[in-house]
Amino acid sequence: MDLVIRGARVVDGTGGPSYTADVGVHEGRIAEIGRIRSGGRRTVDAHGLALAPGFVDMHAHSDLALLRDPDHSAKAAQGVTLEVLGQDGLSYAPVDDRTLAEVRAAITGWNGAGEDVEFDWRDVGGYLDRLDRTGIAVNAAYLVPQGTVRAYALGWGDRPATPAELDRMRALVAEGLAQGAVGMSSGLTYTPGMYASDAELTGLCRVVASYGGYYCPHHRSYGRGALAAYAEMIALAREAGCALHLAHATMNFAENEGRAGELLALLDGALAAGADISLDSYPYTPGCTTLVALLPGWANEGGPQAVLARLRDDAEAERIRHALEVTGADGCHGVPVDWATIEISGTADPAHGAYVGTRLRDWEAARRLLLADRLGPTILQHVGHEENVRAIMRHRVHTGGSDGILQGAKPHPRAYGTFPHYLGHYVRELGVLSLEECVAHLAGRPAARLRLVDRGLVRAGYRADLVLFDPETVAAGSTYENPRVLPSGIPHVLIDGRFVMRDGRRTDVLAGRSVRRAPYRGR
Repeated sequence: MDLVIRGARVVDGTGGPSYTADVGVHEGRIAEIGRIRSGGRRTVDAHGLALAPGFVDMHAHSDLALLRDPDHSAKAAQGVTLEVLGQDGLSYAPVDDRTLAEVRAAITGWNGAGEDVEFDWRDVGGYLDRLDRTGIAVNAAYLVPQGTVRAYALGWGDRPATPAELDRMRALVAEGLAQGAVGMSSGLTYTPGMYASDAELTGLCRVVASYGGYYCPHHRSYGRGALAAYAEMIALAREAGCALHLAHATMNFAENEGRAGELLALLDGALAAGADISLDSYPYTPGCTTLVALLPGWANEGGPQAVLARLRDDAEAERIRHALEVTGADGCHGVPVDWATIEISGTADPAHGAYVGTRLRDWEAARRLLLADRLGPTILQHVGHEENVRAIMRHRVHTGGSDGILQGAKPHPRAYGTFPHYLGHYVRELGVLSLEECVAHLAGRPAARLRLVDRGLVRAGYRADLVLFDPETVAAGSTYENPRVLPSGIPHVLIDGRFVMRDGRRTDVLAGRSVRRAPYRGR
């Protein structure tokens, strides 16, 4: 036996009662659970600690961070052993040279400009191979990003796809899934993904379904019209016969205060009718995105350079202001923007760092910053409701997703704190979930959504992706004022039986690999 973990409180990821046992690990897998009389080459005394399957971050924005930062303690220290990348319809594969340059500019606020990354891939398989070749801190799965696919096939224009372009998009999605992607994402308040009709999305989702993948939309509104937007995605996925995973499922803005129950009733009705649905959420009230994302879709048409040109034009800028402040832009979920809720969390150029932590006064201040920082600013948007957060995390199809943007001088604390915040604040302090329920939400259920047959549970024969934490002390260290502080109470994290965190410190082990969709043989 390579390792024996003695006397742990095993929280196995099923949601069932925890129990005390020894757990033996050999050659990267769980070899034995029970009372282990023989010794191992190494032993961990786990009395007082809970042993759980490694946590799965179902909504991560570490697409470049995994390549540029071998340490990646932001996630490893939380007990995360697998991240799902390619979120919100925009990422770096599949691309050609033109699309890559456009996407890099469009999501600088999420991942940085990537000047320190060699983009030596163009397709999904190449990106996953690059992760494996580089060696990464935690495992990673990938969703084909529908917005990137649309940009590749027909550019950043707001128009319907031609039949030939739709065929091209279907082929790109199929190729990405064949190369190992676990599904497809959309960002339907981001360009160019928002320009797709339901018919176009349904056609792509049929391809996803044929490969046994799932559709993960950031849908068309989390504000005015949120319930209609959720209903739209449920109907679309059912029409396509595709599994559905609702990204960062929240009910935000004043219009939706106290209305989580209506969303959950909608979900329960669809589940009762046979729909295959899951969702993720982060345990915080503010959202986080890029400042440019708030602009109306028409202002983003043509890509980043076209946006900058419109911002320089006084007449166009006034049209944008009117959409933002009076009618409510689709990029701001149909709700007129309240500038007092918009806090700058980061800029692409450190020269503009004085803006970080400040609230924008008005549109002209936002316009000046967008131009000066070339669309790079990220923001916190203080529009959530605690009662909605708690209600949604209790639902039986809920999973955990950080939506963590690691860029910026003052990122959202969810990037460093989501998983210990669930365990410390919502389990121990508030009792919103039991420990066993919470671990099922963070490990067992997401692994099932990803169709992983040997991860997500503490079970003999499963991969030894494990986290040891103290239920009495586990807590997020990150705060809004100091968001890059690592959590406490999580001494050990293993991937394939190798310590990536030991005694609360990051080791130099790079045990992560790409996790690719298994061949699908139908239902």
